Amino acid sequence: MASAIRPVHVSAGLVTRSGQLLICQRRGDALHALKWEFPGGKVRAGEDEEACLRRELAEELGIQATVGEELHRTSHTYPNGRSVALTFFHVPAYQGALANNVFETMAWVGPMQLLDYDFLEGNLAFVTNLAQGRWSHIFSTG
Repeated sequence: MASAIRPVHVSAGLVTRSGQLLICQRRGDALHALKWEFPGGKVRAGEDEEACLRRELAEELGIQATVGEELHRTSHTYPNGRSVALTFFHVPAYQGALANNVFETMAWVGPMQLLDYDFLEGNLAFVTNLAQGRWSHIFSTG
């Protein structure tokens, strides 16, 4: 019997401002082309999830992020057999000018608008809960 493939561990950030959050669209030539996601990426060996997210946001968006609370953990196996273990963190603040270094496009959207975007399958349950008001405290401006 073949051993199970170890999941790829991914840290994703919910960058918020003024009641909205940043979503990013994968490039047309990428795996899962043109699907929407939250910025972030794969955890490297010896790296913790928060350090991974800070590194990925610096690479992808050119910002120095403040990693806040862990919001949700989930896992998903895609039809191709690839399995991901996702951890979503709130990013309440950052320094630097936001730049699109790797994505097709980016958008600032309110939580109820999330369902209008074609998100990665592994993000769908989280996105649905977010759109339905779970974790609404991350959008408060106080």
